[in-house]
Amino acid sequence: MVDHQHSNPKNLQILFEDNHIIVINKRPGDIVQGDKTGDMPLSEVVKAYIKEKYNKPGNVYLGVVHRLDRPTSGIVLFAKTSKALPRLNKLFAEKEAKKTYWAIVKNIPEKTTDTLTHWLKRNPKQNKSYAHTYEVLDSKKAILEYRLIKKLDRYAVLEIDLKTGRHHQIRTQLSKIGSPIKGDLKYGFDRSNPDGSIHLHARKLTFIHPVKKEGITIVAPPPKETIWQACR
Repeated sequence: MVDHQHSNPKNLQILFEDNHIIVINKRPGDIVQGDKTGDMPLSEVVKAYIKEKYNKPGNVYLGVVHRLDRPTSGIVLFAKTSKALPRLNKLFAEKEAKKTYWAIVKNIPEKTTDTLTHWLKRNPKQNKSYAHTYEVLDSKKAILEYRLIKKLDRYAVLEIDLKTGRHHQIRTQLSKIGSPIKGDLKYGFDRSNPDGSIHLHARKLTFIHPVKKEGITIVAPPPKETIWQACR
């Protein structure tokens, strides 16, 4: 499974930090918030970093604004103040934060650019979502836009703009059109990656600063791995 020795405060890839927010480039395998595995979540690593860097006594405040699936990499934004958190939550809830992802998939999609609309139904027991072409009971509408940005020997690199934020949305929708993400066994790729990751990367985030009210765009370099480096 994934190597966890990188989960320490000295090793964080910090993309942006000020008094109100901190943005991390998450590595595949890190969990954003604690779960039943009991593994050290990224939120606790960031707290330890803040405590150490600013010599903070007592508990460090850190608000989790959004999550990324454990096997994915890329941008995770945290709030450092209780003033910033509700504002960021509102921004994300109202779809005012623009998220762009990169995915390495097998089977190049028929169209080089397309908007995919499906209805996703989640199965909590399997921790998996299923995509339907029409509305079914308890399903939620999921929309994304993709464009082909590079062809590799056996794979295609897609850039994805998320229009809705559903459980495993990109993984489910790309699988539905016959282009599962490299390493994503759960959604139909034929073998796992050696480190348990999948080739899905939260590449870019554009949002309005919760306190300063100015626009910010953050771009995260993909993991230092051969196939990702070929995407640059």
